[in-house]
Amino acid sequence: MKKYLKVLIWIMVTGVIIAAAIGGGLYYFWSSSLPYIGNLQDYNPPIISEFYSADGETIGRFWKQKRIVVPYEEIPKNLINAFVAAEDDQFFKHSGVDFSGIIRAVIKNQLAGRKKQGASTITQQVARLMLLKSQEKKYKRKVREIILSLQIEKHFSKEKILFLYLNEIYLGSGAYGVESAARTYFNKSVSELNLAECAMIGGLIQAPSKYSPINNFDKAKIRQKYTLERMFSEGFITEAQKNEALETEIIANKERVEEDTFSKSPYFSEYIRRYIIDRYGRDLLYNGGLKVYTTVNLDMQQKAVASLQKGLEEVDKREGYRGPLKSVAPEEFESVKKEADEKFKEEHPAKGMVVHGLVTETDDDAGRAVVWAGSLKCLLPLKDMTWARKPDSEVIYYAYKAKLRKISDAVKPGDVILCRLENPAEVSPDAFDWVVSLEQNPKIQGALFSMENKTGKVRAMVGGYDFYQSQYDRANQSKRQPGSSFKPIIYAAALDNGMTPATVILDTPYISSLNPDEEIWRPKNYKKTFFGPTLFRNSLISSLNVITVKILKQVGIRKVINYARKMGIESELSPDLSLALGTSGLALTEITKTYSVFANNGFLAEPYYIERIEDRDGLILEENQPRLKKVISEDTAYVMTDILMGVIKEGTGHRAQALKRPAAGKTGTTDSLWDAWFIGYTPELVTGVWVGYDDHSPMGAGETGSRAASPIWLYYMKEALKGQPVQDFIAPESVVVAQIDNETGLLASPYSKKTVFQSFKKGTAPTTYTPRPEAPKSGNFLNLIWIFLTTTTSRTSSPWII
Repeated sequence: MKKYLKVLIWIMVTGVIIAAAIGGGLYYFWSSSLPYIGNLQDYNPPIISEFYSADGETIGRFWKQKRIVVPYEEIPKNLINAFVAAEDDQFFKHSGVDFSGIIRAVIKNQLAGRKKQGASTITQQVARLMLLKSQEKKYKRKVREIILSLQIEKHFSKEKILFLYLNEIYLGSGAYGVESAARTYFNKSVSELNLAECAMIGGLIQAPSKYSPINNFDKAKIRQKYTLERMFSEGFITEAQKNEALETEIIANKERVEEDTFSKSPYFSEYIRRYIIDRYGRDLLYNGGLKVYTTVNLDMQQKAVASLQKGLEEVDKREGYRGPLKSVAPEEFESVKKEADEKFKEEHPAKGMVVHGLVTETDDDAGRAVVWAGSLKCLLPLKDMTWARKPDSEVIYYAYKAKLRKISDAVKPGDVILCRLENPAEVSPDAFDWVVSLEQNPKIQGALFSMENKTGKVRAMVGGYDFYQSQYDRANQSKRQPGSSFKPIIYAAALDNGMTPATVILDTPYISSLNPDEEIWRPKNYKKTFFGPTLFRNSLISSLNVITVKILKQVGIRKVINYARKMGIESELSPDLSLALGTSGLALTEITKTYSVFANNGFLAEPYYIERIEDRDGLILEENQPRLKKVISEDTAYVMTDILMGVIKEGTGHRAQALKRPAAGKTGTTDSLWDAWFIGYTPELVTGVWVGYDDHSPMGAGETGSRAASPIWLYYMKEALKGQPVQDFIAPESVVVAQIDNETGLLASPYSKKTVFQSFKKGTAPTTYTPRPEAPKSGNFLNLIWIFLTTTTSRTSSPWII
């Protein structure tokens, strides 16, 4: 018997030794390559990067994991207790692993025949999520998790572990961490949560999708009740608090999981996004928690969007009506109405809203159509759709004169159209709900760029009609021919090369070359007429092409290109006389910034979009300051401003007079009406506008920079400068003002038919008065020319250019 007992003891001891050896071996093997828990000390998870406007509003948020790290001290005690009660009620008592809980879970799971209860502590979840980063269900992973949990508890406080846990966990709907969850589900910061909301978030971790208050509110309420019961059982809240929380109304953010901050200034924000990726990399943007402080003024930006859209819609309507979105048979009317009603579930009918409408009746005698916008019966009067003629490139010169005469020529029953809710209808026997106007989505595109003259801060930038239809940035990425908007650069170069505003140039036909090996080029003015002797200032005010070619030739093409480089033009420029007509492609931002030179009395302001960029720790990665560089003389710049003010007062920019404050600018129109421009400035802002088709299709007859682009500039500048004091351009001491004859360029005299006040550089103003004209002999044209030439021989600074 003793012999058998010794054998049994030997076997047991051997078994224990072997088990210990195996266990020790497994422990050594599984623990030898454990992650370093010190990595938890410097917690740097992927977090959201945010862009801010100049006035502090968020205009862009970018992430791979939608997380905002919040300090432990800012997390409500109720929220902490909700997670502890629901997930690990022994958290403040155990040392990382709840062994009694593990035994209970094993027994319950065995009795149930399935996994009914888990036993992972909050510390174990931290180890699994942040160190092991594995969800595999293997003993090896579980042992490593336990070992790490014990180590974590030795090195970190309970508060630190909770801080890590509450910022790391995934809580559904793309939200990582409690701060992001609070914003996602309740549209508020975590510090603003009440007890009822804390309990609902605290119950999410077990199954975020199943218990989402957005997707499954009833199940979320059940889980909330469970969490509150556990909080009461653990003594975290009183019964009265529990009952009050159960009765508290929960307003879940059901309609929109989160505000689309990007929609506030999409083209501007997208430009910044591309810049960050190019310079700092995609990973830093989407994981690094950058804070990017931009220069955009959100109010001005939104006014820029509205102004551009309004102007493009006007141009598009002048092109004619392209027809309905679709046409349906009478049996489909009801289904179309139901589709339209879906929009009103998201947004109540309001003035200015553009919706789909179904035409059910037309009455040419009454001049109206009946349109159903869902269940709303609407009146579409002829007077609100007279623009809707059929597109016709051969229509009379100004398309707006071709008005729609009969409503049935544009719409018919069954047409599904776009219509704008204008006003609630007056009470009438027909019982209409709204009066609407006919709309269509423009095909024409445009861009607007606006910056401060004195600083270069970009305050507004719009790259197209609708970012969500086309993300192509026409302000920065597109290079189009600037047409006559390039001319001020040539004229400024001419002022620095001996010409004055009173220089007389003959506007007569010009042939570029008689070389038989080259194509003969005969530039023409826009109106295809010639004006004879013309003052330098007037040729720019009237945007005369032939005179500009002659000026370019006299100054020298290479000199003008070098001058353009000084003024900020970086794109390739054609080294030939076509440069005078603005045939070299430029970006809107590029040509606009050159005008800041005139506004700043010779200083070029480099535009910038970003004030500073901070990393997640507040370290400044980039900071920008105004960069102004003297590129031309102040007197040349001011004289150009004076002439460009004349463009608005007397010339092609006349529509901008409605701004009712000092302004200067220049229109631009390219051959075949492919591009329309207006670049203009006040002492505060320089703003450029471009209008055209992406595919270079010609616009309608008469769609020049004056007609298509300058109204957009005016709409924007009126709003952008509203309420600001009126400022004047300040002339430098090196400039004098003279009253001159608008035909001869000499000083005004009693014999002058028309006079103007014009700025000159000191020493270049005319000193001779306009003489009495001599009466030419009848029919002697040569004598007339001789008289004009002899009356100008005594001028000191008004040379001729033939």
